[in-house]
Amino acid sequence: MAVSRLEQLIAELCPDGVEYKNLKEICGTITTGKLNANAMVENGKYAFFTCDATPFRIDSYAFDTEAILVSGNGSQVGHINYYKGKFNAYQRTYVLSDFNYTDVKYLLHYLKGYLRDYIMVHSKKGSVPYITLPMLQNFKIPLPPLAVQQEIVRILDNFTELTAELTAELTARRKQYEYYIDRVINANNYQHIPLNDVAKVYDGTHQTPNYTESGVKFVSVENINDLYGTTKRISEVDFSKYKIKPQPGDVFMTRIGDVGTPAVVTTNEPIAYYVSLALIRPNKELLPQYLYFYIKSSAFRKELYKRTLHTAVPIKINKEDIGKCRVAVPPIKEQQRVIALLSRFDTLCNDISSGLPAEIEARQKQYEYYRDKLLTFKEVTA
Repeated sequence: MAVSRLEQLIAELCPDGVEYKNLKEICGTITTGKLNANAMVENGKYAFFTCDATPFRIDSYAFDTEAILVSGNGSQVGHINYYKGKFNAYQRTYVLSDFNYTDVKYLLHYLKGYLRDYIMVHSKKGSVPYITLPMLQNFKIPLPPLAVQQEIVRILDNFTELTAELTAELTARRKQYEYYIDRVINANNYQHIPLNDVAKVYDGTHQTPNYTESGVKFVSVENINDLYGTTKRISEVDFSKYKIKPQPGDVFMTRIGDVGTPAVVTTNEPIAYYVSLALIRPNKELLPQYLYFYIKSSAFRKELYKRTLHTAVPIKINKEDIGKCRVAVPPIKEQQRVIALLSRFDTLCNDISSGLPAEIEARQKQYEYYRDKLLTFKEVTA
């Protein structure tokens, strides 16, 4: 019934197609925040949007409006937030406001669906992608009449409401998981020592990858959470130039953009890696899976945070500074106990083949299917 209503509106109001407008015509204001990312304060009065997916808090505001916030760089580049009220923003976060010709929620659905792919196409290959103002201003949006936009919003919002409920439940589970990581890891007061004392730290190729259809799998910040599922590859000749090749038991960690996301190398399958990743090779005193969990702890994140170059574009931590971060290294038996306890939580919260992540993924695919059908319009020129 909802779709037939939409078809009726389209037949009446725009049967021959719709006009497309650049984002700079739709948004009267496109600007950025002025602050560094480390301006956040705990329990601040106002939302503070950085290039992280989730806003932080701050005690001062620079904006008081209805806005769409776009992460301008890092692994979350192109991530979209919506906010109405008083807030502040990082200097690489774009603030879109003063909307014309459009229902804001319609624009929100369109940007969430298509902006990130547009950014990836127009960013310099091999670099961590980032947005420039002209790139954002020139992004084109189909603009059917408002009645059509509002009906599309109504339909798509019905799909996103259930996904939002499931996501909220998963978020709560993950917060519980993060709390438990800290509780288990900090249960005993072991001495903290520099990571360099128990591991070697390397980084990947600094050369822009020359992707091939076959060859050795290639990972970077964008596919850290799916090392072996990545579709990017480089030639075996290029891989042969790597001085340090990953081996089982190595731990990757993002060091550019979204600093501090870990992944463990588990097979002998050759895998190439970009400079945006650090490769950490623990010695026999440090179990790889324990290090994986320790990197996720608040204690290690604080170590990373104070050494991260927040004013760099994108933000990053130098390879040498990773080794200076301090870690607690209990006896192997205690590390094994930590691994056994936390692995169950990790599967529950992060395994995309079962549980909440699988259900959310299914709902998201259903939403994307209908979004692509509803937001595709023939373009007409004036």
